[in-house]
Amino acid sequence: MIYLDNSATTQPRKEVLETFVKVNEQFYANPASIHRMGNQAEDLLEGARTQIKQILNMDQVIFTSGGTESNNLALIGAAKAYRHRGKHIITAVTEHPAVLNPLAVLEEQGFEITRLPVDETGAISLNELNIALRSDTILVSLMHVNNEIGTVHPIAEVKKLLAGTRTLLHVDAVQSVGKLELPLGAMPDLLSVSGHKIHGLKGSGILAFNQVELQPVLYGGGQEFGLRSGTVAVPQAVAFAKALRLAEPRMEFANWNRELRAFFAGFTGVKIISPETAASHILAVAVKGMKGEVLVSGLQQESVIVSTSSACSSKSKETSHVIEAVGVPRGYKEGVIRISFGAFTQAGDIAALKTAFERVYRLIK
Repeated sequence: MIYLDNSATTQPRKEVLETFVKVNEQFYANPASIHRMGNQAEDLLEGARTQIKQILNMDQVIFTSGGTESNNLALIGAAKAYRHRGKHIITAVTEHPAVLNPLAVLEEQGFEITRLPVDETGAISLNELNIALRSDTILVSLMHVNNEIGTVHPIAEVKKLLAGTRTLLHVDAVQSVGKLELPLGAMPDLLSVSGHKIHGLKGSGILAFNQVELQPVLYGGGQEFGLRSGTVAVPQAVAFAKALRLAEPRMEFANWNRELRAFFAGFTGVKIISPETAASHILAVAVKGMKGEVLVSGLQQESVIVSTSSACSSKSKETSHVIEAVGVPRGYKEGVIRISFGAFTQAGDIAALKTAFERVYRLIK
């Protein structure tokens, strides 16, 4: 099988799996225990935390179960901690459900949420963001790279816009870490990352932050500085650090993206959804009058794995909120598929995709 669904999840690296197994076998003690084995586990845990802080240029790191939990802790934890300042939060209509749904819960609790519209490329307007800012705005939450069409939000510019205010910036970087260079000189106040998107393990993630107060979402024994109770999964934490150390952008992504854009442009009734400025590892296209599920199934029969616009909602019969927000024409809405590259993608995979698509296109047209 040719796997081109890396924005849904990635194949774990061999080195990450080996690290995970070794720590489970040799350093399985509870890091909160005061005996020698517990101290050894704690040393590994804190070593992993230090590595991650250095790589991301962030002051603190909390280990979580993944991007969803990290987003929930960032949004709900910050909202509760800073509600004395105000109850206004700004986001975009195209955010991941792991951001939109916690914000909807906060809205039910009395917070006011401004959801910025986007243009046909999926981008927000910095001017509209500036206009939306208020004296009681405590948080802006934006994803770095959109998970469905690859739109890149200008995090450094947003950070600059918020300079001089007391408004915090949270960035969901699940789709960008390891694919794009982060603006290390202008990092957000809170940053969410998921392990399984960077060839690490499912069930691992982090929330990194700088000089931010948070209130916990989970309550218990007070682990992770009181912000994420529960026995810390040291093997997952160390494996996450390993995956992050190995994660780096690949120059080939941009070449393959351009190659596929030129390829799809040659078909009648095929529309490229991802903007030219999108992250190069994600390419969303649509076939007029065809359902994405049929395209996914057809390509799978040709041994090529892609997804509909979002694997998180691919089994839903409703059109993606992102596709709706960017104004994809009616005839194309249901026919969107997403192609996404990863560390193991090869040039031959791109060639195989092109051959498979030509066969499927001839059959369905």
